[in-house]
Amino acid sequence: MITSSANKRVAAAVRLKKRALRDTDRRFLVEGTRAVREALDCGAGVSAIFYLDSRSGPDPAVHAARRRGVPAFSVSPEVMGVLTSTVTPQGVVAVVDFVDLPLRDISPDARLVPVLVRVRDPGNAGTILRSADAAGADAVVFTGSSVDLYNPKTVRATAGSLFHLPVVRDAELGAVVEGLRGRGLAIVAASATAPTTVHQADLGRPTAVLFGNEAHGLADDALGLADQAVRVPIRRAESLNLAAAATVFLFESARQRAGGTPLGRVVSGAAHDIRSPLAAIRGFGSTLLRMWDRLGDEQRLSMVEGIASDAVRMGTIVTQLVDAARLESGTMELSLGEVDLLDVVRSFADQARQPGAPDMRFSGESVLVTADVERLRSILAAMVEAATWWGQDGPVVVDVRALPDPRIRVRRERATLDREVASELFGPRPEGTGQGSKVGLFVARGLAEAHGGRLDVEVDGGVSFELRLPGKGSSLDSQPP
Repeated sequence: MITSSANKRVAAAVRLKKRALRDTDRRFLVEGTRAVREALDCGAGVSAIFYLDSRSGPDPAVHAARRRGVPAFSVSPEVMGVLTSTVTPQGVVAVVDFVDLPLRDISPDARLVPVLVRVRDPGNAGTILRSADAAGADAVVFTGSSVDLYNPKTVRATAGSLFHLPVVRDAELGAVVEGLRGRGLAIVAASATAPTTVHQADLGRPTAVLFGNEAHGLADDALGLADQAVRVPIRRAESLNLAAAATVFLFESARQRAGGTPLGRVVSGAAHDIRSPLAAIRGFGSTLLRMWDRLGDEQRLSMVEGIASDAVRMGTIVTQLVDAARLESGTMELSLGEVDLLDVVRSFADQARQPGAPDMRFSGESVLVTADVERLRSILAAMVEAATWWGQDGPVVVDVRALPDPRIRVRRERATLDREVASELFGPRPEGTGQGSKVGLFVARGLAEAHGGRLDVEVDGGVSFELRLPGKGSSLDSQPP
């Protein structure tokens, strides 16, 4: 048994209580049975263990250390008191090699990474790391302005989670944001004053969340680096402890990634849909800039028209995303007024004709309904796009009828899907499925239901999408357009 703190092994361990000496030796102290066992089980570099003997024998962690060939030394209670930083030592302390790694070694497939910015309280920092582990985060980043990862209180607060996931230490915030954004992660700032809540935000996509100082939150320079600021909604309490707020963020992200909300999948699908027009705009723009003097007027005009067409397409997708967010958060507000369904169809058809698109024909009767005209156009756009995609022959035919209730039907012949697939068209689409128009249909059905109506699909050789609105409507005339 070692009874003197002057013992060279003990002295070498005690020096690790000071940060500068930890950095020199690249080692730190881990206290407690659970944390020491986690270090051993995860293959961390444990070089020595000090323990208190008891009537029941050495701590179970000691047996685990000996099985792995790690030197274990019995010490007196006085020596254990020198080694530890707690009033009541748990009876076992390990000397462990640093476990942090550089930012570049974080997995390229990382989807959730909390970033601690000027987080000074070791208990909060350690608890955030523990919550990140529990929520399935892929890594945790400590910026250089935050508490030391190997502070004894931080290590204790992690309860062994420090050894479960990659941790970056002493990172520069700008480099962290640039590196993670370059890997495709969205940068979200946790801010108590943000307009968007964690339940409204899309945290299911690959995301890095910036958490700031306990008392002051994130400084303006850190907020300026983020793509979006998000808050935890609070009903009565003045504020939340930083670790508690971070835990809400992390588990909401876990819930969304597990499929708890369709909004993330809508965003992924929309991102897939927006790539093609965005690439075309970039290509046209680059060609115009490089070859302006060598292009004829007709070629320039064709490219500008292409840019305009693709910009309209991108604008439609952005509108769909905004409406999807409002529908999910329950904040959708319709601008209701009396509109004529046939007029909506007529004006849409005039604007929607594009080179290469199938012909659009419309017929029917004028029908007055109470609706949001812009949202009606959005529903109609999704129906026409879907019919164009899922039908192969002839024009897209749009028909408006008043009875038995107001209805817009969009049809194209020779459907390329069966009834079983058709029933799934209104769900949010995962990225990369190649199934055109599903994002639009998902939002369109939500908008139809917000009007008190419904949107359905029928496959019977051709494919038909039908919007029904409540009430009988008012037939103004029966003359075809």
